Amino acid sequence: MQRAEAAEPIRSGRLVRMHGLTLEARGVSAPIGACCAVLGLAGETIEAEVVGFNDRTTYLMPFGDPSGIGPGATVRVLSRSSRARLGPQLLGRVIDARGQPLDGKPAPVCEDELSMHSAPLNPMERGPIRNVLDVGVKAINGMLTLGQGQRIGLMAGSGVGKSVLLGMITRYTKADIVVIGLIGERGREVNDFIHESLGEEGLAKSVVVAAPANVSPVLRLRATNLVHLIAEYFRDRGMNVLMLVDSLTRVAHAQREIGLAVGEPPTSKGYPPSVFSLLPNLIERSGVGRNGHGSITAIYTVLMEGDDSNDPVVDIARASLDGQVMLSRALADAAHYPAIDLTGSISRVMPALIDSDRLNFANRFRRLWSLYQQNRDLIQVGAYEAGSNPEMDEAIALRPAMESFLRQDMRVGSSYEDTLAALEGVLQR
Repeated sequence: MQRAEAAEPIRSGRLVRMHGLTLEARGVSAPIGACCAVLGLAGETIEAEVVGFNDRTTYLMPFGDPSGIGPGATVRVLSRSSRARLGPQLLGRVIDARGQPLDGKPAPVCEDELSMHSAPLNPMERGPIRNVLDVGVKAINGMLTLGQGQRIGLMAGSGVGKSVLLGMITRYTKADIVVIGLIGERGREVNDFIHESLGEEGLAKSVVVAAPANVSPVLRLRATNLVHLIAEYFRDRGMNVLMLVDSLTRVAHAQREIGLAVGEPPTSKGYPPSVFSLLPNLIERSGVGRNGHGSITAIYTVLMEGDDSNDPVVDIARASLDGQVMLSRALADAAHYPAIDLTGSISRVMPALIDSDRLNFANRFRRLWSLYQQNRDLIQVGAYEAGSNPEMDEAIALRPAMESFLRQDMRVGSSYEDTLAALEGVLQR
């Protein structure tokens, strides 16, 4: 058997064109995802990632501002694949897409180095979702019980308490490790989330990867891959990981920028086809590990622009995930926090996690809550006559207790056992 031929030597090339966000070079031999250095005319060095090619032209997208780059600039390949250094030293740290610290502390010294693009798990090797994950939020623990290894979407418009809810889940969850990706958010929101929503208690058991809206789209995608890689690293060591990605919509926007820049045709709402292959591939990286060894419970926030629940990203997330938690602007306007709307929210693995008695309690609560919501206008104008519907009478009588159950102060957690006791107490009045 003959040995495979040696790989083609890495070569340097020249920059021939800059079009929008894209740099075009010739003479560069590098695969997709390779990291290159572009030497500016005044001695600056700007790093860029290979995002495509056409015949002998290689397309690159810079990590930062391309000021100082001109025609004929030298392009050199630094590495043929993206890798990251990982380890327990990342706990309690805030890093960027390249693993560099954003918290003003020395760079974490990690011994393990892995490729940014891990091989997908064989679906037949995955363990089942059998154990409940306590997230410390009554409305989710009781009505939308999550399992270790479940993937769920947090669907919300802007300004309805999404970041506060994520902070509560991070602080009060019983997961071993929390990995948080803040992708495409405003820089102010990154700082506010870490110091106000997350706090010292939540940060101590977390790893935060931040790539705000002002960074290159390739860095936003790199940060997303890094979040998943860190979660996989801890999962493969037998830990139960909670991964929060805020937001999946901004990830789709980053891929849209890259796809359109390299010539992909726009399809639904301007998204190129690569977006609709990227999102399911990302989501499938989470879940239960091989033979039940560790788990990644993933919560992806999905921004419903203009409160549009038919957005293409919302549709693909709903189809790929194991349920969704809907946040309601009407509840937020009424100061009902967390503003979780039970109508439209579902956990698809909940029936397999809890016994029939607890499931009946949850279903009865949802039925009474929905019945009141459907007849709210009739009740408020006095058009409903008491006694005409016994179930409606029960819904009206229990309404204050149900509202109290679903509301929760952001500074107070509720364990899974306490939540079940409170739920039974509401329905047995």
